[in-house]
Amino acid sequence: MNPFQFTRVTTPKAAISAVTKESGTYFLAGGTNLIDLMKREVIVPERLVDINKLPLATIEKTSTGLRIGAMAKNSAVAEHELVKKNFPLLSQALNAGASAQLRNMATVGGNMMQRTRCSYFYDNSMPCNKRSPVQAGPDKGQPNGPNGCGAIGGYNRMHAIFGTSEKCIAVHPSDMCIALVALDATVNVSGPKGDRTIPFVDFHRLPGDMPQKDNTLQPGELIMSIDLPTNDFAKNSHYLKVRDRASYAFALVSVGAGVDMKGKTMQNVRLAMGGVAHKPWRLTEAEQFLKGKPATEDNFKQAAALAMKGAKGYGENDFKLTLAPNSIVEALKIATKTA
Repeated sequence: MNPFQFTRVTTPKAAISAVTKESGTYFLAGGTNLIDLMKREVIVPERLVDINKLPLATIEKTSTGLRIGAMAKNSAVAEHELVKKNFPLLSQALNAGASAQLRNMATVGGNMMQRTRCSYFYDNSMPCNKRSPVQAGPDKGQPNGPNGCGAIGGYNRMHAIFGTSEKCIAVHPSDMCIALVALDATVNVSGPKGDRTIPFVDFHRLPGDMPQKDNTLQPGELIMSIDLPTNDFAKNSHYLKVRDRASYAFALVSVGAGVDMKGKTMQNVRLAMGGVAHKPWRLTEAEQFLKGKPATEDNFKQAAALAMKGAKGYGENDFKLTLAPNSIVEALKIATKTA
């Protein structure tokens, strides 16, 4: 076991101060992903800052929608009456993720910060640019194993088909985040330079040349809460998760669909996918195509075809090129109750 220091804080200000004092410091919330990373020595922290005492677990109605504290447990959010009534897509996505035991420990903020489950990322003996990015300096040492992307040309059945780069084809593993990007959520953060708000669609990053960076947080910033704006998707929404087994499995492909229906016409549509990219993948072109059209299978298929523009398989994940559009059609049929 690698030794580390442990600090417990009770205010956001103290948490931010503690994590900015020295490198190698990480916030500890539920720990459902961080502890796994520590066990595999993917992350070797110098200090953990326990933020479980922070008063950030409230779920409350606001003048514009709903605010969910970053320390709210996944299970508490999924079963909250305001969420189930007004944002059922979020409740469905949370209940589709992990096991009940993990949902009872995992927090909203931690869920957003979880790392990819790519097997190359978790194995220090295998090449991974996310775990071991090329270092600056004359020695360019790799403290966490060799760099490169083992998944390209390797075992890549679970990997991305959108937004990839030659450096990384890993996927973001969260179910919750797919619903949040579809629901136009915003993220409220606080850091050494003050407070700011980030549209959820901009919170996570594509790999590009820096796959080690999963999100757009600045050093020392702490997620405070998530804001969900009021919408008209409550009656017609569905989270479809296609996986290898019925529970406790990450998505091969998932689709979050929210539709505002007037009769048989789709007034407004929100679509996002999981299991296909390094970040939650919003399908804006498909949304615009469906807006104002009748809820028919033919329109769903045309929207799915638009959504697949730019998709690329890497061998073992080529099946996603068929599974993904079929999943979009199925999610829309269920959401609009035309299945």
